[in-house]
Amino acid sequence: MKLSQFGFELPPELLSEYPADNRDESRLMVLDREKGTIEHKIFKDVIDYFDDQDVMIMNNTKVFPARMYGNKEKTGAKIEVFLLRELNRESLLWDVLVDPARKIRIGNKLYFGEDESLVAEVIDNTTSRGRTLRFLFEGTYEEFKDKIRELGHTPLPKYIKREVEPADEERYQTIFAKHEGAVAAPTAGLHFSKQLMKRLEIKGVNFAECTLHVGLGTFQPVEVEDLTKHKMGSERVIVPQSCADLVNEGKAKKKRVCAVGTTSVRSVESSVSTDRTLKPFDGWTNKFIFPPYEFSIPNALITNFHTPHSTLLMMVCAFGGYDLVMEAYEQAVKEKYRFYSYGDAMLII
Repeated sequence: MKLSQFGFELPPELLSEYPADNRDESRLMVLDREKGTIEHKIFKDVIDYFDDQDVMIMNNTKVFPARMYGNKEKTGAKIEVFLLRELNRESLLWDVLVDPARKIRIGNKLYFGEDESLVAEVIDNTTSRGRTLRFLFEGTYEEFKDKIRELGHTPLPKYIKREVEPADEERYQTIFAKHEGAVAAPTAGLHFSKQLMKRLEIKGVNFAECTLHVGLGTFQPVEVEDLTKHKMGSERVIVPQSCADLVNEGKAKKKRVCAVGTTSVRSVESSVSTDRTLKPFDGWTNKFIFPPYEFSIPNALITNFHTPHSTLLMMVCAFGGYDLVMEAYEQAVKEKYRFYSYGDAMLII
Protein backbone atom coordinates (compact mmCIF):
# COMPACT_ATOMS: atom_id res chain seq x y z
CA MET A 1 0.00 0.00 0.00
CA LYS A 2 0.99 3.62 -0.51
CA LEU A 3 1.40 6.53 1.90
CA SER A 4 -1.31 8.55 0.14
CA GLN A 5 -3.92 5.90 0.99
CA PHE A 6 -3.69 6.85 4.69
CA GLY A 7 -4.69 10.48 4.40
CA PHE A 8 -7.90 11.98 5.76
CA GLU A 9 -9.10 15.41 6.80
CA LEU A 10 -8.55 15.91 10.53
CA PRO A 11 -9.91 19.19 11.91
CA PRO A 12 -7.25 20.65 14.28
CA GLU A 13 -9.83 21.12 17.06
CA LEU A 14 -10.16 17.30 17.35
CA LEU A 15 -6.53 17.01 18.52
CA SER A 16 -7.13 16.67 22.24
CA GLU A 17 -5.25 19.10 24.49
CA TYR A 18 -6.56 17.59 27.74
CA PRO A 19 -7.53 14.05 28.81
CA ALA A 20 -11.07 13.10 29.87
CA ASP A 21 -11.91 14.04 33.47
CA ASN A 22 -11.85 10.36 34.43
CA ARG A 23 -9.50 7.89 32.77
CA ASP A 24 -12.15 5.29 31.95
CA GLU A 25 -14.77 7.75 30.70
CA SER A 26 -13.24 8.56 27.33
CA ARG A 27 -15.39 7.53 24.40
CA LEU A 28 -14.84 4.08 22.93
CA MET A 29 -15.56 3.06 19.35
CA VAL A 30 -15.91 -0.71 18.93
CA LEU A 31 -15.16 -2.32 15.57
CA ASP A 32 -16.25 -5.90 14.95
CA ARG A 33 -14.23 -7.24 12.02
CA GLU A 34 -16.40 -10.29 11.47
CA LYS A 35 -19.70 -8.40 11.43
CA GLY A 36 -18.26 -5.24 9.88
CA THR A 37 -20.05 -3.16 12.55
CA ILE A 38 -19.11 0.03 14.37
CA GLU A 39 -20.54 0.82 17.84
CA HIS A 40 -20.15 3.88 20.09
CA LYS A 41 -19.54 3.28 23.80
CA ILE A 42 -17.71 4.65 26.86
CA PHE A 43 -14.28 3.19 27.65
CA LYS A 44 -15.35 1.42 30.84
CA ASP A 45 -17.79 -0.60 28.67
CA VAL A 46 -14.69 -2.45 27.44
CA ILE A 47 -15.32 -4.91 30.29
CA ASP A 48 -18.35 -6.25 28.39
CA TYR A 49 -16.08 -7.64 25.67
CA PHE A 50 -13.81 -9.72 27.93
CA ASP A 51 -14.29 -12.91 29.93
CA ASP A 52 -12.51 -15.34 32.23
CA GLN A 53 -8.95 -16.21 31.08
CA ASP A 54 -8.89 -13.65 28.29
CA VAL A 55 -5.54 -11.84 28.17
CA MET A 56 -4.64 -8.16 27.93
CA ILE A 57 -1.06 -7.37 26.90
CA MET A 58 0.02 -4.15 28.63
CA ASN A 59 3.13 -2.05 28.01
CA ASN A 60 4.42 -1.14 31.47
CA THR A 61 7.02 1.41 30.34
CA LYS A 62 7.23 4.59 32.39
CA VAL A 63 7.62 8.06 30.88
CA PHE A 64 10.49 10.11 32.25
CA PRO A 65 10.63 13.94 32.15
CA ALA A 66 12.57 14.02 28.88
CA ARG A 67 12.11 17.69 27.94
CA MET A 68 14.66 20.04 29.49
CA TYR A 69 15.55 23.69 29.03
CA GLY A 70 19.14 24.88 29.24
CA ASN A 71 21.19 27.96 28.47
CA LYS A 72 24.09 28.07 26.08
CA GLU A 73 27.40 29.17 27.58
CA LYS A 74 28.49 32.76 26.87
CA THR A 75 25.36 33.83 24.95
CA GLY A 76 22.84 32.48 27.50
CA ALA A 77 20.50 31.53 24.61
CA LYS A 78 17.61 29.30 25.78
CA ILE A 79 17.85 25.84 24.23
CA GLU A 80 15.30 23.03 24.45
CA VAL A 81 16.90 19.61 24.90
CA PHE A 82 14.78 16.49 24.38
CA LEU A 83 16.43 13.40 25.87
CA LEU A 84 15.96 10.49 23.49
CA ARG A 85 18.15 7.67 24.68
CA GLU A 86 20.89 6.94 27.17
CA LEU A 87 23.95 5.70 25.28
CA ASN A 88 26.38 5.07 28.12
CA ARG A 89 25.52 5.00 31.80
CA GLU A 90 29.10 5.38 33.06
CA SER A 91 29.97 8.35 30.82
CA LEU A 92 26.46 9.89 31.03
CA LEU A 93 26.24 10.01 27.24
CA TRP A 94 22.81 10.72 25.73
CA ASP A 95 21.24 11.01 22.30
CA VAL A 96 19.14 14.19 22.27
CA LEU A 97 17.28 16.58 20.01
CA VAL A 98 18.03 20.28 20.37
CA ASP A 99 15.97 23.30 19.35
CA PRO A 100 17.03 25.66 17.85
CA ALA A 101 19.65 23.31 16.41
CA ARG A 102 21.54 25.83 14.29
CA LYS A 103 22.96 27.41 17.46
CA ILE A 104 24.37 24.20 18.91
CA ARG A 105 27.76 22.94 17.74
CA ILE A 106 30.29 20.38 18.93
CA GLY A 107 32.16 21.74 21.92
CA ASN A 108 29.32 23.97 23.15
CA LYS A 109 28.30 23.66 26.79
CA LEU A 110 24.74 23.89 28.09
CA TYR A 111 23.80 24.81 31.66
CA PHE A 112 20.60 23.56 33.31
CA GLY A 113 18.77 24.78 36.40
CA GLU A 114 18.70 28.22 37.96
CA ASP A 115 21.87 27.37 39.87
CA GLU A 116 23.42 25.83 36.72
CA SER A 117 23.99 22.67 38.77
CA LEU A 118 23.91 20.43 35.70
CA VAL A 119 26.18 20.95 32.71
CA ALA A 120 26.35 19.09 29.40
CA GLU A 121 28.89 19.25 26.58
CA VAL A 122 28.00 18.63 22.92
CA ILE A 123 30.34 15.95 21.61
CA ASP A 124 28.73 14.93 18.30
CA ASN A 125 26.17 15.87 15.63
CA THR A 126 23.93 12.91 14.73
CA THR A 127 21.21 14.45 12.52
CA SER A 128 20.11 17.99 11.63
CA ARG A 129 18.54 18.35 15.11
CA GLY A 130 20.24 15.43 16.82
CA ARG A 131 23.26 15.74 19.11
CA THR A 132 25.18 13.54 21.51
CA LEU A 133 25.64 15.14 24.93
CA ARG A 134 27.98 14.20 27.73
CA PHE A 135 26.61 15.33 31.08
CA LEU A 136 29.24 16.63 33.48
CA PHE A 137 27.95 15.64 36.89
CA GLU A 138 29.72 14.81 40.11
CA GLY A 139 27.70 12.36 42.12
CA THR A 140 26.19 8.90 41.85
CA TYR A 141 24.16 7.73 38.88
CA GLU A 142 21.00 7.79 41.02
CA GLU A 143 21.72 11.38 42.03
CA PHE A 144 22.13 12.23 38.34
CA LYS A 145 18.74 10.64 37.51
CA ASP A 146 17.16 12.54 40.42
CA LYS A 147 18.57 15.76 38.98
CA ILE A 148 17.04 14.94 35.55
CA ARG A 149 13.67 14.30 37.22
CA GLU A 150 13.97 17.59 39.10
CA LEU A 151 14.86 19.70 36.04
CA GLY A 152 12.93 17.83 33.33
CA HIS A 153 9.36 18.40 32.16
CA THR A 154 6.65 15.89 31.19
CA PRO A 155 7.23 15.37 27.45
CA LEU A 156 3.74 16.13 26.15
CA PRO A 157 3.55 15.86 22.34
CA LYS A 158 4.36 19.05 20.42
CA TYR A 159 0.81 19.39 19.07
CA ILE A 160 -0.30 20.30 22.62
CA LYS A 161 0.44 24.03 22.57
CA ARG A 162 -0.37 24.78 26.20
CA GLU A 163 2.16 24.74 29.03
CA VAL A 164 2.68 21.49 30.93
CA GLU A 165 0.49 21.51 34.06
CA PRO A 166 1.06 19.64 37.36
CA ALA A 167 -1.79 17.22 36.53
CA ASP A 168 0.05 16.06 33.39
CA GLU A 169 2.72 14.36 35.46
CA GLU A 170 0.13 11.83 36.65
CA ARG A 171 -2.22 11.76 33.66
CA TYR A 172 0.49 11.27 31.01
CA GLN A 173 1.44 8.01 32.71
CA THR A 174 -0.44 4.71 32.81
CA ILE A 175 -1.44 3.46 36.26
CA PHE A 176 0.62 0.29 35.60
CA ALA A 177 3.82 2.13 34.55
CA LYS A 178 6.87 0.49 36.18
CA HIS A 179 10.07 0.67 34.15
CA GLU A 180 11.33 4.15 33.33
CA GLY A 181 12.61 4.75 29.81
CA ALA A 182 9.87 6.12 27.51
CA VAL A 183 9.83 9.61 25.99
CA ALA A 184 6.11 9.27 25.20
CA ALA A 185 3.27 7.43 26.92
CA PRO A 186 1.79 4.22 25.49
CA THR A 187 -1.45 6.15 25.20
CA ALA A 188 -4.00 3.32 24.85
CA GLY A 189 -3.11 2.36 28.42
CA LEU A 190 -4.01 5.84 29.74
CA HIS A 191 -7.72 4.89 29.68
CA PHE A 192 -7.39 2.22 32.38
CA SER A 193 -8.39 3.27 35.90
CA LYS A 194 -7.69 1.26 39.06
CA GLN A 195 -11.40 0.51 39.41
CA LEU A 196 -11.67 -0.78 35.83
CA MET A 197 -8.60 -2.98 36.19
CA LYS A 198 -9.97 -4.40 39.44
CA ARG A 199 -13.29 -5.21 37.73
CA LEU A 200 -11.45 -6.90 34.85
CA GLU A 201 -9.36 -8.87 37.35
CA ILE A 202 -12.49 -10.01 39.21
CA LYS A 203 -13.92 -11.13 35.88
CA GLY A 204 -10.84 -13.34 35.40
CA VAL A 205 -8.94 -11.34 32.79
CA ASN A 206 -5.15 -11.90 32.90
CA PHE A 207 -2.72 -9.00 32.44
CA ALA A 208 0.46 -9.92 30.56
CA GLU A 209 3.05 -7.16 30.97
CA CYS A 210 5.79 -6.38 28.51
CA THR A 211 7.98 -3.28 28.13
CA LEU A 212 8.62 -1.17 25.06
CA HIS A 213 10.35 2.10 25.82
CA VAL A 214 8.56 4.40 23.40
CA GLY A 215 11.00 6.54 21.42
CA LEU A 216 10.36 9.15 18.78
CA GLY A 217 10.67 6.42 16.11
CA THR A 218 7.03 5.58 16.83
CA PHE A 219 6.04 9.08 15.66
CA GLN A 220 8.61 9.51 12.91
CA PRO A 221 6.86 10.85 9.80
CA VAL A 222 6.75 8.64 6.72
CA GLU A 223 8.31 10.56 3.86
CA VAL A 224 8.21 7.91 1.11
CA GLU A 225 5.17 6.93 -0.95
CA ASP A 226 6.35 3.31 -1.09
CA LEU A 227 5.88 2.07 2.50
CA THR A 228 8.42 -0.74 2.07
CA LYS A 229 11.12 1.95 1.92
CA HIS A 230 10.27 3.49 5.34
CA LYS A 231 12.65 2.64 8.20
CA MET A 232 11.39 2.81 11.80
CA GLY A 233 13.70 3.94 14.61
CA SER A 234 14.71 1.19 17.02
CA GLU A 235 13.11 0.92 20.46
CA ARG A 236 14.05 -1.24 23.42
CA VAL A 237 11.73 -4.20 24.10
CA ILE A 238 11.50 -6.69 26.95
CA VAL A 239 9.03 -9.58 26.78
CA PRO A 240 9.49 -11.59 30.00
CA GLN A 241 8.76 -15.31 30.31
CA SER A 242 5.70 -14.52 32.48
CA CYS A 243 4.17 -12.49 29.62
CA ALA A 244 4.89 -15.21 27.06
CA ASP A 245 3.35 -17.88 29.33
CA LEU A 246 0.08 -15.96 29.87
CA VAL A 247 -0.26 -15.08 26.19
CA ASN A 248 0.49 -18.61 24.96
CA GLU A 249 -1.94 -20.10 27.47
CA GLY A 250 -4.63 -17.70 26.25
CA LYS A 251 -3.90 -18.56 22.62
CA ALA A 252 -3.96 -22.30 23.34
CA LYS A 253 -7.37 -21.95 24.98
CA LYS A 254 -8.65 -19.88 22.02
CA LYS A 255 -9.26 -16.89 24.32
CA ARG A 256 -9.30 -13.24 23.43
CA VAL A 257 -5.70 -11.98 23.44
CA CYS A 258 -5.89 -8.20 23.31
CA ALA A 259 -2.91 -5.91 22.76
CA VAL A 260 -3.38 -2.64 24.64
CA GLY A 261 -1.80 -0.18 22.24
CA THR A 262 0.32 -0.32 19.11
CA THR A 263 3.51 -0.55 21.21
CA SER A 264 2.26 -3.78 22.80
CA VAL A 265 1.55 -5.13 19.30
CA ARG A 266 5.06 -4.29 18.13
CA SER A 267 6.54 -5.85 21.27
CA VAL A 268 4.89 -9.23 20.85
CA GLU A 269 4.99 -9.36 17.04
CA SER A 270 8.77 -8.82 17.30
CA SER A 271 9.22 -12.09 19.17
CA VAL A 272 7.24 -14.84 17.45
CA SER A 273 8.47 -18.43 17.26
CA THR A 274 8.09 -20.66 14.19
CA ASP A 275 4.92 -22.21 15.67
CA ARG A 276 3.45 -18.66 16.00
CA THR A 277 3.64 -18.55 19.77
CA LEU A 278 5.24 -15.79 21.84
CA LYS A 279 8.78 -16.24 23.10
CA PRO A 280 10.67 -14.15 25.67
CA PHE A 281 12.77 -11.35 24.23
CA ASP A 282 15.17 -8.68 25.45
CA GLY A 283 16.54 -6.47 22.70
CA TRP A 284 15.57 -3.85 20.14
CA THR A 285 12.86 -3.68 17.52
CA ASN A 286 12.31 -1.49 14.48
CA LYS A 287 9.31 -3.50 13.28
CA PHE A 288 7.01 -1.55 10.95
CA ILE A 289 3.57 -3.09 10.47
CA PHE A 290 1.37 -2.00 7.56
CA PRO A 291 -1.19 -3.76 5.33
CA PRO A 292 -1.15 -6.54 4.33
CA TYR A 293 0.19 -8.20 7.48
CA GLU A 294 -0.72 -11.46 9.19
CA PHE A 295 -0.74 -11.08 12.98
CA SER A 296 0.58 -14.03 15.01
CA ILE A 297 -0.21 -13.00 18.58
CA PRO A 298 -3.14 -10.59 19.29
CA ASN A 299 -6.71 -11.17 18.06
CA ALA A 300 -8.03 -7.92 19.58
CA LEU A 301 -6.61 -4.41 19.87
CA ILE A 302 -7.24 -1.31 21.99
CA THR A 303 -5.78 1.85 20.51
CA ASN A 304 -6.27 5.62 20.33
CA PHE A 305 -7.23 7.62 17.25
CA HIS A 306 -4.15 8.48 15.23
CA THR A 307 -3.14 11.21 12.83
CA PRO A 308 -3.20 10.96 9.01
CA HIS A 309 -0.26 9.21 7.31
CA SER A 310 1.12 7.93 10.65
CA THR A 311 2.71 4.50 11.09
CA LEU A 312 0.23 3.99 13.96
CA LEU A 313 -2.77 4.38 11.63
CA MET A 314 -1.12 1.99 9.17
CA MET A 315 -0.79 -0.69 11.84
CA VAL A 316 -4.42 -0.24 12.92
CA CYS A 317 -5.51 -0.62 9.27
CA ALA A 318 -3.43 -3.80 9.01
CA PHE A 319 -5.20 -5.17 12.09
CA GLY A 320 -8.79 -4.01 11.56
CA GLY A 321 -8.91 -4.08 7.76
CA TYR A 322 -8.25 -0.97 5.69
CA ASP A 323 -11.84 -0.30 4.57
CA LEU A 324 -13.44 -0.79 8.01
CA VAL A 325 -10.84 1.33 9.83
CA MET A 326 -10.98 4.19 7.32
CA GLU A 327 -14.80 4.14 7.53
CA ALA A 328 -14.47 4.24 11.34
CA TYR A 329 -12.15 7.24 11.10
CA GLU A 330 -14.64 9.01 8.86
CA GLN A 331 -17.28 8.44 11.53
CA ALA A 332 -14.87 9.52 14.28
CA VAL A 333 -14.33 12.89 12.59
CA LYS A 334 -18.07 13.32 12.01
CA GLU A 335 -18.92 12.36 15.61
CA LYS A 336 -16.13 14.59 16.95
CA TYR A 337 -14.09 11.88 18.68
CA ARG A 338 -10.94 13.25 20.31
CA PHE A 339 -7.69 12.27 18.58
CA TYR A 340 -4.13 11.47 19.53
CA SER A 341 -2.39 11.10 22.90
CA TYR A 342 -5.08 12.49 25.21
CA GLY A 343 -7.91 11.42 22.90
CA ASP A 344 -10.57 8.70 22.79
CA ALA A 345 -10.14 4.97 22.21
CA MET A 346 -11.01 2.23 19.74
CA LEU A 347 -11.46 -1.48 20.42
CA ILE A 348 -11.11 -3.85 17.47
CA ILE A 349 -12.37 -7.40 17.98
